[in-house]
Amino acid sequence: MGFEWPQKFFVTGTDTDVGKSLVCALLLLGLKADYWKPVQSGLAPSTDTEWLKQVTGLPHDHFHPETYRLSRPLSPHAAAELEGVQIRLECFQAPVPAPGRHLIVEGAGGLMVPLNRTDFMLDLMKQLGLPVLLVARSTLGTINHTLLSLEQMRRYGLSILGVVINGPKNLSNKKAIEFYGSTSVLAEIEPLPRIDGDSLMREYQKID
Repeated sequence: MGFEWPQKFFVTGTDTDVGKSLVCALLLLGLKADYWKPVQSGLAPSTDTEWLKQVTGLPHDHFHPETYRLSRPLSPHAAAELEGVQIRLECFQAPVPAPGRHLIVEGAGGLMVPLNRTDFMLDLMKQLGLPVLLVARSTLGTINHTLLSLEQMRRYGLSILGVVINGPKNLSNKKAIEFYGSTSVLAEIEPLPRIDGDSLMREYQKID
């Protein structure tokens, strides 16, 4: 692989359900990394951590517990309010990965997902101070969502690793994101017929 991953980095998305966890899965397996989801909203049928354990087959010691674990599949601020929980930025402390391992941190939803009345996911990303990988979809609307996300991350002074695009390949959208977003598309992940160790490793090897 030509791309050198930092020891710790944050994976975010342009929206919910754009494939952040899939990207985390292939990176976890390819890098044999540690994983941390700071905020989990929704526990059924499984959490992101539980799903990643299943599809990667990595040992339990690669996975760190969430700081906030909320039962309802809502925006963190709404789920926390319903459960009488106050999400506080000062409570987030990134775990220390095992020696020689990377740490992958996965956000909840997109950049402007509220955590409480004043803080957003971007504020958590800023506090952790990690470089950020942005996951986007390939279909109509992605240029707008991706460029807005990149602009907002730059306004917050975040270091951007690049973009991974999920979905059927769309060369026009890829070129627009790279040109107008002044960034690199590190990988395009087409729909997988199944998600298992072999398919995840094949996709990992395609990352530039």
